[in-house]
Amino acid sequence: MRVVFAGTPDPAVPSLRRLIESPRHEVVAVVTRPDTVAGRGRKVVRSAVGQLADEHGIEVLTPASPRDPEFVARLTELAPACCPVVAYGALLPQPVLDIPEHGWVNLHFSLLPAWRGAAPVQAAIAAGDEITGATTFRLEAGLDTGPVYGVVTETIRPTDTAGDLLGRLADSGAGLLESTLDGLEDGLLTAVPQSADGVSYASKVTVESARITWTHPAHVVDRRIRAVTPAPGAWTMIGELRVKVGPVTVTDETLEPGEIAIRKNGVLVGTATTAVKLGQVQPPGKKAMIAADWARGARLDPKVRAQ
Repeated sequence: MRVVFAGTPDPAVPSLRRLIESPRHEVVAVVTRPDTVAGRGRKVVRSAVGQLADEHGIEVLTPASPRDPEFVARLTELAPACCPVVAYGALLPQPVLDIPEHGWVNLHFSLLPAWRGAAPVQAAIAAGDEITGATTFRLEAGLDTGPVYGVVTETIRPTDTAGDLLGRLADSGAGLLESTLDGLEDGLLTAVPQSADGVSYASKVTVESARITWTHPAHVVDRRIRAVTPAPGAWTMIGELRVKVGPVTVTDETLEPGEIAIRKNGVLVGTATTAVKLGQVQPPGKKAMIAADWARGARLDPKVRAQ
């Protein structure tokens, strides 16, 4: 099948690689978000998907907007039978959705209709879900509302961070996306409308929303920290310092919410229930380090609290 792949970040790379290597499908072009300027050197950086396409000599389209007339014209010229999309990062207008015969097939990292939206993996971990997965569905104007082609499931492990879980889903989802395209080409798949029950939404995770609320119970603090690890990263204020905090361990010790206790075996912070033991912390302008090592060097005031 002749396809144009749309995607931008690292989690989309396994799907693109799978389709490039597929004997049944031809990736004639890639659509990705425009190059960005990043780092101290202000270098122009290609998206992860764009870099992989460049390595294989595949045409890369980087429209500022999918409504760009030149982009629409070029996509029409390419005449894809289907456009698989994984975390592209921009809404597609109906005229663009109508170009390929088999439409745009989106790989979404949840079991729809649960966790529609921008951050399904983070939402599933924060909510304490035990099972999640990935879904392929046909894009339409609504937010992740299109009819479903297929799913794969994945167990959420007790220590999973968003990075851990997303990595596994990106790999298993790549196989699901390829098999979905196979089925469409063979005429064997029929999209099934999503259920009206069990709908939930996963809004974008912001830096502000990644701030730790120590008045929550320990298990909630644990989940929310893992849900925003590695990006944007959980953080808290300790005195005047804004400190990033990695995954924690729930303990049996009781402290007041935000109270800090330095022990021989680590640093504890109180929550609404029991304290949690900090793993790694990252002070401003420094690399992440073991919490106990940081605390010794920081010489914290015994009265200071995490807020």
